[in-house]
Amino acid sequence: MAWICLVAAGILEILWAYFMKRSEGFTLLIPSVITLAGMGASFGLLAFAMRSLPLGTAYSIWTGIGAAGAFVVGIVVLGEAVSPLRLLAAGLIVSGIVLMKLSGGH
Repeated sequence: MAWICLVAAGILEILWAYFMKRSEGFTLLIPSVITLAGMGASFGLLAFAMRSLPLGTAYSIWTGIGAAGAFVVGIVVLGEAVSPLRLLAAGLIVSGIVLMKLSGGH
C-alpha cells in the first residue's frame, strides 16, 4: 500500500507543478486552488508512504516521479524544447528511480 501511495503522491506532484505553471504566479484562482490542493494531497500521501518506507527511498522516488513527469508534461502539453541532453537527463532520473526501487528492500 505504501508504494501505491508513493506513486500517487508523485503523480499529484506532476499535477500541482503543471497547475502552478498555469496559475501565472498564483494570480488565477482555479489553477491556484488546484495547485494547493494537489500539494496537500501529495504531501499527505508521501507522509503516509514514509511510515513504512525509508526516507531516502521514498523522497527520491517522489521527487523523481515529479521531475520526470513534469519534464514530459512540459514537452507534450506546454510545447517546451526537446534536446538530446534534456532527454539524457530525464533518462538518468528514471534510471535513478528504478535503481532506488530495486535497492529499497521493500
